Formats: sequence, C-alpha cells, structure tokens
Amino acid sequence: MRHPLHHLLALAACGTFATAATAAVITVTDQAGKPLSTAMITQTVAHPAPRDTSDHGYQTPGKPEVVDTDITAFTGNTGTADIPDRTVDTQYRVRKPGFRDALVSASAGQAAIRVALEAETDRFRLAEAKPANAWLGALNIGNETAKKHFQMQCAFCHQQGNAFTRAERSPEEWHKTIERMIRYGSRLPTDLQKSLPDILSAEYRRLREHPELIKGGVSWEENLQKVLITEWPIGNAMSQEHDMLIAANRLVYVADNIQDRLYEVNPATNAVTVYKIPHKPGDEPGGLIAGRLKTFPSHDDTSNAHSLAESPRDGHIFITPSAQRRLVEFDPATKAFTLHEIGAGFYPHTIRTDAKDNVWFTLALSNQVAKFDRAAGKFTLYDLPVRSLKERITVASISFMFKLMNWGLPLSNWMPIDWAATGTPLPYGIDVTPDGSVWFARLHTQEIGKIDPASGKITMIPTPFIGPRRLRSDAQGNLWIVAFAESKIARYVPATGKFTLFDLPVEPRGSETPYSLNVDKQRGIVWVNGNQSEALFGFDIKSATWRTIPLPRRTTFTRDIEVDSDGTLYTSNSNFPSWHIEGGQPTLIRILQR
Repeated sequence: MRHPLHHLLALAACGTFATAATAAVITVTDQAGKPLSTAMITQTVAHPAPRDTSDHGYQTPGKPEVVDTDITAFTGNTGTADIPDRTVDTQYRVRKPGFRDALVSASAGQAAIRVALEAETDRFRLAEAKPANAWLGALNIGNETAKKHFQMQCAFCHQQGNAFTRAERSPEEWHKTIERMIRYGSRLPTDLQKSLPDILSAEYRRLREHPELIKGGVSWEENLQKVLITEWPIGNAMSQEHDMLIAANRLVYVADNIQDRLYEVNPATNAVTVYKIPHKPGDEPGGLIAGRLKTFPSHDDTSNAHSLAESPRDGHIFITPSAQRRLVEFDPATKAFTLHEIGAGFYPHTIRTDAKDNVWFTLALSNQVAKFDRAAGKFTLYDLPVRSLKERITVASISFMFKLMNWGLPLSNWMPIDWAATGTPLPYGIDVTPDGSVWFARLHTQEIGKIDPASGKITMIPTPFIGPRRLRSDAQGNLWIVAFAESKIARYVPATGKFTLFDLPVEPRGSETPYSLNVDKQRGIVWVNGNQSEALFGFDIKSATWRTIPLPRRTTFTRDIEVDSDGTLYTSNSNFPSWHIEGGQPTLIRILQR
C-alpha cells in the first residue's frame, strides 16, 4: 500500500500545491532571463535546531529526535519547481552544470523565488565542478590492467578524483597514504604500491594544470522534474553509514560501521532514533581488526556494523559485525539486541535471509559462506575453493595475521601482494534466488558461486569481467552483478549459463566503480550505485535503456540501495572518511519518483 507521506511528496513533485501556505515556487533563469530546466534546487532550514550530541558527539541512545531534512527538486522546461513550504525561514542552493551555484534566502511563507544563474567561464572552476569520475577517467596510470586494479583497490572506501584526492601531494605523501590504505584493507599489488606515488603526484598535477582535459561526467536528463529527494542527517563526520534496510514496520535502519550504532529513521515524522550495538566484556576497540583504525581520529566500535537483513517470520533484523565472529540480532519491537557467537570464520560481510528464515552471509576474509538456522540456533559454514596451496595457507592463517597487524607489524612489509590478490579471494555480495539457491560473488577471483542448500554443493562460475562485487536476483531468478573495476553491470541467466554486459551511462567510458545494485522486481529496473559520479543509475531491463538521477551533495559515495514497494529508492552517503562529503554530514537519502 502506498505510504501517506509518499502521496504528499508526490503532490509536491507534480506541482499540485497551489498556494503560498503549502508550497514555494522557484523560478530559475540564465542572466538573459531564459528559463533553465534541470536546475537542482536544494532547500534547507535557515536556522536548524541544535542536534543532540550528548553521547560523545552523537544523540542519546533510544531517544527519538526530530531532525531538519534537506529537500531537493529539479526545474522542468519552464524553469520552475515547487518545494513544500516549511513555514520557517529557508535557504535555497541552486546548481546546474555549466553555471555557478547560487544561494538564496527566503522568509517563512514566501511563495515566489526567482534565481538567475551566472554561466561559469573559468575553465578550472568548470573542471572542479565535474564529478570524480571525470577526473578518474582522465588519470593515466600506465596501462589498462593497472588502471583497473587501481580503481578496484583505491576506490572502494571513497572517491578517486574528488577535491581531496586530487589535491597536491608529494610522492612521499602518496606513499604514506597508500600504506594507510593497505592497512584499511586495500589489496593493491606491491608493484603498484611502489610506482603509484610518483604517478599520482605527477598525474593529478598534470590535470590541475590542464583542466581542459577533464571531460565528461553524467548527463542531467530533461525529466528530472519528476524527482524529489529528501535527506535526513544521521551521524557525523566520523561516521560511516554503510548498508540500510526498509523494514516491515515502515522504518528505515542504517548501520554506522565505525561507531557501532544503528539508526532508525521514521520518514513520516522525520524522527531519528539511535541504538548502540552492545560491546561484550573483553572486546577490544576496533574488534578483531583493531589495527585497521589505529590512526583514525575517532571511533567507538568493537563490531563494525556492516550489512542488514530482515527475518520474513518475525521482522527481527540481523546485522553482520565485520570485526567480530558473531551475528547481531535486533528486535525492532523491544529494541533488544542478541549477540550470536559463530565461533569461527572471519569478517562477516553481506547478509540476506531466505523464505525458510535462514540467515545467509559471506565471511569475506576466511573465504566462507555462513548459514544461521534460526530454528535450530545453529551455524553452518561452507568452505569455498581456494586457488593454490599458498592461498589455502594464507586463508587458514588470516586471524593470526591480523593479530600481527594489531601488534603493529604491517603484512605488506613481509607478505607481498600479487596481481591476483592471492590469499584473499574475498566472497562479497550474496543473494537468494526465488528457487531458494544461494548465490555469491568473489571480488578478487572473478567468479560468482552457487550453494545448493539441500545438498551443500558449491559451484563456481568464472565471470567475463573484473571485480564482481555485489549481486541481486530479479523476479525471474536471473542475477545482476556489478563489475566494479569495469564500469559495467552484468546479467547472468542460470538457465543458459550466459553473461551479458551493459556499460554504465558515464563519460569517459569506464570511469565509474559501481559498488552495488538492487532490482525493482515489480517494475523491472536495476538500480546501480554511481559512487564516483554522485548519481544513481536505473537500467530498464525490458528496453535496455538507462536513466540517471544526480544526487544533491558533491563527493557522495553510496554503497547500498533499497527499493520500496512503490518504487521509492533509499541510499546513504557512505564515504570513509565522511568528512569528504559536501558539508561533512552523512545523510539517509530518499528518492521519490513519479
């Protein structure tokens, strides 16, 4: 059933609000007075109420707080857009590629606002306004293989090519940065670790000095006036809002990976409630991989809350804590947490539930898939194939290796990384198809795999692309997979064993690193995270056509997408670190379409 708030916002998006008491009408033109379509207008409260930061910079656990949202709309062919009036003083930021941003203040109840945008003529400012993918696409790393490995290993926590990464750095500074990224989990080949500092220092300088080389980006389509975006601020600049879930109770839950907090957002009331994932006695800060965040300015984690899935039976939410050998269960009704100890495995990652109420998740660093049988209270671990004896030994020793890292002994000092990332096959995304089969992707081995729950049989299938990261099933049981290093998505049809690849609609071609995707099964649309281009991409399966929805904040990096029953989309700003995001504030993002 359509949510009442969706109906309210749909009216706003259609422009059916007609009076000053209910809507503000914004008209955008160029300096000559010509209406400008596809201008992005973001409305914020001019004097927002102070947020509760009493719990070490975060709001009090368990106490709902109504937050001020940001609302973004786009102008149509007449250069106008309607945004619901809030009856308080507001500010409007107006943005359009090729023009300078404009900021306008409006008094409470002001019905009409006019903005004239000034064309940008400065070539460096034009390049600065391009999304990161345009800069990433212009980088010359040396050859295609090196570029793909660079994209896969240096763009999975944040953008490459944004204002922070393209800043002036000496080779020595780049060397220190790469060392830190290796500690965070990058498997950049040792050869590239040695050559990249000089390359990146010189290449970003070349692009800054020749901004005319920065071309492309994403197109802003003419039908954007049908889109309305709402953002709820959650966490702060030290958070990492990872995956999310639209629950059966109509609330949205978001996991803060490095602050061990679960955010509960009520889209109908704008109330945000935070719950802290319990820490067990003896848990070390940073959990089993404490050395990873040793130099990070502020974190409050022993779990690293990562991915979420909901039980089809009772609505309980299961969360993978990547820094522990456990599974977290949360009861949305009582707000109680239960911690289930696995007893083995390493790095619980992406999680899904099946129709029988089993909980399935990947164990990324121990090369396993786990099943939690809720009825029996039992874990079953499926060992995945390894590629060599060296990899078998490395995988078996992974827990000990991380202890060495926690003691300050970097693995890269005595264990070189090869171009196959031997030792870390990295089972990553996972999903359950309508027939009950469990499918997963292995990022570093260029494979997907299938587990038959009845027999336990594991089948591995090579992919014709690099970097299968996350995958989802469509209504027919076909799999859709992101090709992270290749700026593509792939469809795999189990009935025929055939892969089909589709390029993402970005320029330069190959400059995007799609982190994840989800399938609107009812409408046959695959929605893809454009985390280098500050956009979401929608692929219509029947027509094989794309649409692009730009997101409001520059340097937005998203990792997950949820699709509501009416086609409404949710994602979140998930940069690590979050201070890269424009404004430094992570948000839950809702995209309403008509």
